[in-house]
Amino acid sequence: QVQLVESGGGLVQPGGSLRLSCAASGSGFSIHAMGWYRQAPGKQRELVAAFISGDRTNYADSVKGRFTASRDNAKNTMYLEMNSLKPEDTAVYYCNFQLWRGGVPVDYWGQGTQVTVSS
Repeated sequence: QVQLVESGGGLVQPGGSLRLSCAASGSGFSIHAMGWYRQAPGKQRELVAAFISGDRTNYADSVKGRFTASRDNAKNTMYLEMNSLKPEDTAVYYCNFQLWRGGVPVDYWGQGTQVTVSS
């Protein structure tokens, strides 16, 4: 059984920083893709950052230059460093792992962590 555990959300003032973590527990899995998503109240879930082939990472235009995603493959853990936070970054943030299961990638989601940017 694979479980994703997120941590690091909270309340921060505009211009502040937060670091989110997401650790995958379990064994015997193979990772197809990894990424961070967020969902603000009344809005659809949107992609924030996604690791793509090689060492490249794609970012949503709204977070480019402010957010940095990284990962530690040995620990099956990924991180999202968020700087220069804005009120519009307020959302529940979810990590996502796509794991190979029977030759098909299957989505696994973290429990979500609230990020609130407010003065």
